[in-house]
Amino acid sequence: MIVLVTGGSKGIGLAIARAFVARGDQVVIGARSAPTSLETERLHVVKTDVRRPDDAQLLVDAAVARFGGLDVLVNNAGIGKFANVADMSLDDWHAIIDTNLNGVFYCTRAALSVMRARGGGFIVNISSLAGKNAFPGGAAYCASKAALNQFSEALMQEVRYDNIRVSCVLPGSVATEFGDHAVTGRDAWKLTSDDVAKVVLDLVSHDPRSLPSRVELRPSHPPRKG
Repeated sequence: MIVLVTGGSKGIGLAIARAFVARGDQVVIGARSAPTSLETERLHVVKTDVRRPDDAQLLVDAAVARFGGLDVLVNNAGIGKFANVADMSLDDWHAIIDTNLNGVFYCTRAALSVMRARGGGFIVNISSLAGKNAFPGGAAYCASKAALNQFSEALMQEVRYDNIRVSCVLPGSVATEFGDHAVTGRDAWKLTSDDVAKVVLDLVSHDPRSLPSRVELRPSHPPRKG
């Protein structure tokens, strides 16, 4: 398979990219920070800002030029900036919505024509349980992920008869540096990036007769409250 992963230079995105490469797939990573040290025969890195429609198109074009097509798009690029609504800057609000929602739209729109020409494909959108479970200080992030969930549902119904399957993955707490978090031993109870990557590979490998269109992934033993 030819796979495109946005936000693939670290964290969940890098784990997903490496998992596909490990099983023999050809992978293109798109990221604002694109370290060339990740480049291999089957892994190509493209500097991309998914908030720019032209960059999204160039990223899909790069997958076609490098490997000959596109079978799987993993929309993983996302940012988290957390503040109460009264305190959030306009720049932070727009950065979150533009990356977490608009970027998915731009990349998906660019990918659909290629997938249709190949007779099908798979789109996996990495959302969050925050799209269901709002919390103070997370209005922008939660809104972006709630919108992504609905976008994924509508898209799934639009393209299913083109043999393009769409799934949305909603992880809970993951031990990454997302949102400038410093990972320590206290995060041992959380999911790992590899846990999320395994779900994505399982989805893409699922028998096409059925479609797990939304997957919620939680740590098995979070800290007890109270």
